[in-house]
Amino acid sequence: MKQNKYLPKEQFTIAYQLLRWTLLVTPVAIVTGSLVALFLWLLDTVTHIRWEHPWLLFLLPVAGVLIYYMYKLAGKNAEKGNNLIMDEIHQPGGGVPARMAPLVLITTIVTHLFGGSAGREGTAVQIGGSMAGWIGRTLGLTQRDTRLLLMTGIAAGFGAVFGTPVTGAVFALEVLAVGVMRYDALVPCLIAAVLADVVCSAWGLTHTHYHILYQAIPSTAGVPFLHMDLWLLLKVIVAGVAFGLTSWLFSTLMHAIKHNANAYIKIPWLIPVIGGLVIISLCYIFQTTDYLGLGVTSEHPNGVSIVNAFKAGDQISDWSWLLKLVFTAITLGMGFKGGEVTPLFFMGATLGHAIAGWLGAPVDLMAGLGFIAVFAGATNTPLACTIMGVELFGTSHVIYFAVACFTAYYFSGHAGIYSAQRPGVAKYFGKNHTSQG
Repeated sequence: MKQNKYLPKEQFTIAYQLLRWTLLVTPVAIVTGSLVALFLWLLDTVTHIRWEHPWLLFLLPVAGVLIYYMYKLAGKNAEKGNNLIMDEIHQPGGGVPARMAPLVLITTIVTHLFGGSAGREGTAVQIGGSMAGWIGRTLGLTQRDTRLLLMTGIAAGFGAVFGTPVTGAVFALEVLAVGVMRYDALVPCLIAAVLADVVCSAWGLTHTHYHILYQAIPSTAGVPFLHMDLWLLLKVIVAGVAFGLTSWLFSTLMHAIKHNANAYIKIPWLIPVIGGLVIISLCYIFQTTDYLGLGVTSEHPNGVSIVNAFKAGDQISDWSWLLKLVFTAITLGMGFKGGEVTPLFFMGATLGHAIAGWLGAPVDLMAGLGFIAVFAGATNTPLACTIMGVELFGTSHVIYFAVACFTAYYFSGHAGIYSAQRPGVAKYFGKNHTSQG
């Protein structure tokens, strides 16, 4: 009873903070949403230019040298990318420079124009974090407020680039530490992600729509309280293990390529040159360019792509996921710029397509599960990815989304694509299990 007299004061404080953070977040979301819209338009444009002029692939090594010198001359600490933003949130230091946004935007476009296998999430998140850091410095915010504003920049960039604002908000809270979420930025991140998505859409940008047409069938096991196909659920668990191992393989390979390239290639600008030559060689060895660029759609109607992975047929080979994994690990590990997430979608969707054939499961459902689950394992964000499944595919299969993402999360181990991600809670209960409250 005694607490009740303080309740109105507490609610007024909360209302004030919500209003304040709405005002702080609004410019971050507007600028980020607009820049992401520009980035997506440029990305689509250069992808079609590359399709029309396949000879551009031969200039990929030259593009790598250009990217190297752009960061060497103007990048400074901006080359750390997403990890710099996460480090600044964990432990404020030199700040996130405003130059990060134009640098990563230009270099990602260059990577895609000349055939690098990369994504777009990293670029969008860096744009959001860079703009948040710049606005925080301009307004003279405290370190604590700047840290929260950087989280809203992550949410805004992610929510806008994929058209999944709730996922963007939860991703910003979940990605910083394995197994730990920060709720102090919950509402500001949601506001930022929703508003940035609205702004991006207002510029006329549309996102690719994926569909799972499979309709769930009640269990035939004769158990009345089961409202799902138990046999299919077991197949989803098996697939989740495969998705998690794929996440681990990609993260491990990409970090290994980067480490060994820096250790053994003594002339730094030669690293992207060699990487570009390897990508060109792989295209000729496998006689395809389907594993270049984003891979959302293909230059050819029956080519290997994320969209086609949702369709039954033999256009997706059983090893398409592994080829995309190798192409992307080399591209990003050897110094080219872009995100990892869309290639992870590609790996997951094509692996899901293959698993559907192996296990006799619905192709579109398995492709959708792989789409979100490989991403969940590589970023250690199973909750955000489950929500992404709902935002992209609807609520009909949410149980399968959760099972696939949670299983992949556990089987991906403690490695991830972000080296700045802190260990929070171990993925197993044993003597070394730790917790942060």
